[in-house]
Amino acid sequence: MAWNEPGGNSNNQDPWGGRKGGGRQGPPDLDEAFRKLQESLNGIFGGGKKRDGGSQGGGWGLLGIGVALLFAVWLWNAIYIVDAQEQAVILQLGKYDRTVEQGLNIYFPPLEKKFQENVTRERSFSKEGQMLTEDENIVEVPLTVQYKISNLKDFVLNVDAPEVSLQHATESALRHVAGSTSMDEVITLGREQMGLEVSKRLQSFLNDYGTGITVTQVNIQRATAPAEVKDAFDDVIRAREDEQREKNQAETYANGVVPEARGQAQRIIEDANGYRDEVVARAQGEADRFSKLVTEYRKAPEVTRQRLYLDTMQQVFSSTSKVLVTGKEGQNNLLYLPLDKMIDNRGGASNNAANIPSAAGDSSSRIINNVERGDLRSRESR
Repeated sequence: MAWNEPGGNSNNQDPWGGRKGGGRQGPPDLDEAFRKLQESLNGIFGGGKKRDGGSQGGGWGLLGIGVALLFAVWLWNAIYIVDAQEQAVILQLGKYDRTVEQGLNIYFPPLEKKFQENVTRERSFSKEGQMLTEDENIVEVPLTVQYKISNLKDFVLNVDAPEVSLQHATESALRHVAGSTSMDEVITLGREQMGLEVSKRLQSFLNDYGTGITVTQVNIQRATAPAEVKDAFDDVIRAREDEQREKNQAETYANGVVPEARGQAQRIIEDANGYRDEVVARAQGEADRFSKLVTEYRKAPEVTRQRLYLDTMQQVFSSTSKVLVTGKEGQNNLLYLPLDKMIDNRGGASNNAANIPSAAGDSSSRIINNVERGDLRSRESR
C-alpha cells in the first residue's frame, strides 16, 4: 500500500525522509548543502560562523589555498631533470649564469630562464638548389648536412636562430665550391672532394658566427643537369664512360705487351752473353790445347804427327756414312759403303769419298805445319 493512499500507515516516512505531519516536507535544499561545505572549509582554515550569519577569516582561507596552488605549480616547473645526453644553460635576469650537467636540478623562474638541448644527438637537414659551375653550366646539387651541438652556451646566446644560420651558410659554401668546380667533376667523379671542401668551408663560417655547431659530414648526392638539357648531358656521360673503358682496355693491353717485350729483350741479351762467353772459352781452350800440343810435339814429333792425323780423320768421318779403309803404302784404298746406315741416315751428310782423304790429310798437315812453325819460332827466340 502506498504511503499516501487512504488507510495507509501514518507512521511511515515519506520518500524525502520526513514523516507525515512533520515539520520538513519536500526535497533537501541545495543551498543548505553548499553552506555546510563552506562551514567545513572555514573550520579547517580557521574560519568560524558567527551567530549573525557573517564569516570570520573566510577570505584568508581561500587566499591560502590559491597561494598553495601557485607554489605547487611553480615548484613543478622549477624542478627539472637533465639526461646523460643533455645539457642546460641557465640565464639569470637575461645574463648567462651556469651550464647544468646530468642530474636533478632546480632553477628559479621568472628570475631565471632555462634552455635545455640534446648535445650528443647527430642532427641533419637536406637541401637542393641550382648552382652555377666554373664553366658556366647550371646543375642541380642535392646535399645532406649532418651536425651536432658542440657548445650549448654559444648555441643559445651568440646567434638568434643558429639552425637557420646553418642553412644559409650551407648554401653559401656550396655555391662557392660549385662555382670553382667544372660541371664534369660535379656530375661524375668530383662529388666526394666537393663534399670535403663544402664541409671545411661551412665549418669555417660557423666558427666565425660562433654558433656552437660542429659539422660532422656533408654528403653530396648525385648531381644532375636541368631537365631541359638532361638528355644531352646523359649522352655526354655515356661517351665519357666509353672513353674511360677504352683507356682501361688499352692500359691492360700495354701492361701485358710491355713486360713480354722486355722479357724477350732480356732473353736475347742473355743468349748473346752466353754465346760470347762460349766463344771466348772455346778460344782460350784451343789456345791452351795448342800450347800443350807444341810441348808434346817437341818430345816426339813422329808420334804426335801420327796422332794428329788419326784424330783429324776420326773427326772428319764421324759425320758421314762412308767408311774408308787404308792399306800400306803402294796399295789401293778401299771405300766401304754401309747401305743400312745410309738408308737410316738419308738426311745426313753426303760428302764425296774422293775429297774426304784429301781433306783429312790437309787438316792434319795444316796442324803439323803450325806446330813446326811454332817450334821453329821458339827455337829462334832462344
